Amino acid sequence: MDDKYFAKKIEKKWQAIWAGSKAFEAEPDPENNKPKFYALEMLPYPSGNLHMGHVRNYSAGDALAWYKRLKGFNVLHPIGWDSFGQPAEDAAVKRGVNPRDWTEKNIETMRGQLERLGLSYDWRRQIYAHRPEYYKFDQWFFLKMYEMGLAYKRMTQVNWCETDQATLSNEQASGGLCWRCGNPVIKKDLEQWFLKTTAYTPELLEGMASIEAGWPQNVLKRQQDWIGRSDGAYVDFGVSGTEEKIRVFTTRIDTIYGANAVVVAAQHDIVERNRESFSADVRTKIDEIIDESLKPTERDEVIEKDGVDTGLKAINPFSGEELPIWVGNYVMMDYGTGAVMSVPGHDERDHEFAVQFGLDIRQVIAPLDPADGAAELPFCEYGVLVNSADWSGKPSTDAKREMAAFAASKGFGEPATTYRLRDWGISRQRFWGSPIPMIYCVDCGVVSEKFENLPVRLPDSAPITGTGESPLAKVPEFYETTCPNCEGPARRETDTMDTFVDSSWYYYRYTDPTNEIMPFDPFAANYWAPVDQYIGGDDHAVMHLIYARFWTKALRDMGLVQFDEPFSRLLTQGMVVGETFFDDSTGKRQYFPADKVTVERDAKGRISSASAAETVPPQALKFAVERMSKSKGNGVDPDEMVEIYGADATRLFVMFAAPIENELVWNEAGIEGAARFIQRLWRQVRTWIEFMDVREEPAKSDSEAARGLRRKTHQTIKRVGDSLETLQFNTPVAALMELSNAVGDVGTEPANADENVRFAVREALTSIVLMLTPFSPHVAEELYSVLTGSENWMLAAGARFPEFNSELAREDEIEIAVQVNGKLRSRVFASPEATREDLEKLALDDARTQEFINGSEIRKVIVVPGRLVNVVVAA
Repeated sequence: MDDKYFAKKIEKKWQAIWAGSKAFEAEPDPENNKPKFYALEMLPYPSGNLHMGHVRNYSAGDALAWYKRLKGFNVLHPIGWDSFGQPAEDAAVKRGVNPRDWTEKNIETMRGQLERLGLSYDWRRQIYAHRPEYYKFDQWFFLKMYEMGLAYKRMTQVNWCETDQATLSNEQASGGLCWRCGNPVIKKDLEQWFLKTTAYTPELLEGMASIEAGWPQNVLKRQQDWIGRSDGAYVDFGVSGTEEKIRVFTTRIDTIYGANAVVVAAQHDIVERNRESFSADVRTKIDEIIDESLKPTERDEVIEKDGVDTGLKAINPFSGEELPIWVGNYVMMDYGTGAVMSVPGHDERDHEFAVQFGLDIRQVIAPLDPADGAAELPFCEYGVLVNSADWSGKPSTDAKREMAAFAASKGFGEPATTYRLRDWGISRQRFWGSPIPMIYCVDCGVVSEKFENLPVRLPDSAPITGTGESPLAKVPEFYETTCPNCEGPARRETDTMDTFVDSSWYYYRYTDPTNEIMPFDPFAANYWAPVDQYIGGDDHAVMHLIYARFWTKALRDMGLVQFDEPFSRLLTQGMVVGETFFDDSTGKRQYFPADKVTVERDAKGRISSASAAETVPPQALKFAVERMSKSKGNGVDPDEMVEIYGADATRLFVMFAAPIENELVWNEAGIEGAARFIQRLWRQVRTWIEFMDVREEPAKSDSEAARGLRRKTHQTIKRVGDSLETLQFNTPVAALMELSNAVGDVGTEPANADENVRFAVREALTSIVLMLTPFSPHVAEELYSVLTGSENWMLAAGARFPEFNSELAREDEIEIAVQVNGKLRSRVFASPEATREDLEKLALDDARTQEFINGSEIRKVIVVPGRLVNVVVAA
């Protein structure tokens, strides 16, 4: 064994051994000799280079995969490429390169980086979304969904990004900004293909109960809010002087006697049909509201209320009262019915609108308890009805149910449930995506391509201009075709699919990646899936994760899978961020690389001051922690870290530096510490190896030093195992460092140690090595081979995660706090098995405790086994 630890040499050695022995290739085990475990990180977009966020994400997944292998699981851990998408087209425009060439080159670069990190992927299962053998089945699924009525085309107002010249789904335009470029989005009329996500709306909501235990609550809450279930009633308001009706949806039908107006969206049919009867001023105002509505906003964004009275009147079907019909900018056609009853006394939004325009405000709900006094309006809670004719005196909960039933019995309403979720628009005016397999025939209309003709292949290139029209519409050899029905001349659809289609089902393709007939063999998918642990960013909560759940339910209904949810457990890791230094005195930030900045820090390592070049006044130089970026001067190249410190130290640091759910603030001193720990462990094994006892069990009479080290070893095994089961990756590393310290504290040189100490050290070091494997597998493999003499990789050599022995982990004595009247006064030591009576006697016999009792009457003694004794005495 070399005296010095050479990271690169060892890492290359074991990467070659793993590849040669096909170490991480997994196959289904129909006999279930081993339990299966499917570990998966969200697949990367091949942008060109990994960043430290990738390293953290993939290191976490790899740690879990290694841990499960060591625990005896049959582990599937694949990787692939989400390789369709706009950046490739941007590169084509800006650099004059072919998107396919750009993508393939980036994949080659990034795969090399992943391999240098030593990540334990089954590379045979690698998938590429941009290759025909994969997107053939995007198209296969589309045709299946078309057959099922889940895919359809219609004219619609779409979210349109002028910057990217592309359509966006509602999720991708959330907040009125493009999810990719961050620039404003407008509305535009286009014919688009949709997938009917709303067919599964109730299931998407109710299915959360089955994954609640394994998913972050914040992700589930965001999905619940996005799906947006509302229970209430439809009510039809007649339009005075006509046979027309305006249907509103309300969750508070109990407040209907407080309605002062019906407010409709500017695009509502009632507005269009009566437009010519409106005054010029009203029409102008309506047009202004429509123009403003073409700018998407966040669903719950607070906007300044605006509106106009149309002059039309509506009839409240409960009271018979005539109410004005207003157009309001806060009412949207794509939510509910595009019309609401305005009840300003009991709704904050309606109250704001009424105050602004001087509309009547009345109270129809009072607090349930009169002792609460008069309600301040708007009073939005449930209560008791007042000023509501025969319904007065009823509690809101009863009135809601009874009034909805009354409306249904009279034919002017019905109980109803509505949702905010909308169907998924997947049409994109892009070249670099999966072609939509539909054909337009003059005689036959819209015709689906035949399954046997799939894939509909992308041409080698298309004129990508970035001006908005679909590039495929300029390639006659692509769009000119024959009708599958009549064989007459026809034209292909030239839009391509949203790239989220590719990532909605890729985890099933991993289970059977070379199947040319089907997307995957149902047997393979139902053996491996659902994914046991999925890892990625929570920024996908309402896009990828909802789409994947929808897709799984559709596949279940196709008979391809036998379960309802794709991911049993979800871990959302925090970003890797770095310190930035900048001057913003000119109104625009000028960033400075960290190596150009002089920094002073306080005792806790926090920055107290920073200064840069002489041209920048020190007082103008500010600092912050921001997402890593080369342009901000805080980017870190993973290849550089691997070159300097090794893959093992890099991976160890990103797991140890912070809880995986939290942000990780990059600090190169931390990675130096990880490298020092690995070097120290290397030296410990080298120092002890020739003196280690190879017996399976220690001698009968062991020493205190040996017992103490074995106790620490088994306590660490328990701590590390429990932490990995709950995905706490930072605490195991700390525990391993502590155990290494305990080996260093045995108090004797190896040559002078007795056989029991040598056995205990061997057990401790072997356990550290095995438990280090998920974090730093190369050095762990090397040290395991040194400790055991095996030349094979550790799992092939029979290695398993260390077995915890509760007897060995038990303390000989534990510390018990002794309180007198609740205040800590002394400490005693006892056996872990000490009874309540034993602990009480120890406490009362303790001389220091007696000093504080000082002859006072003992009223009672409270014993918390294993923790404390509290003696309560008379004051």
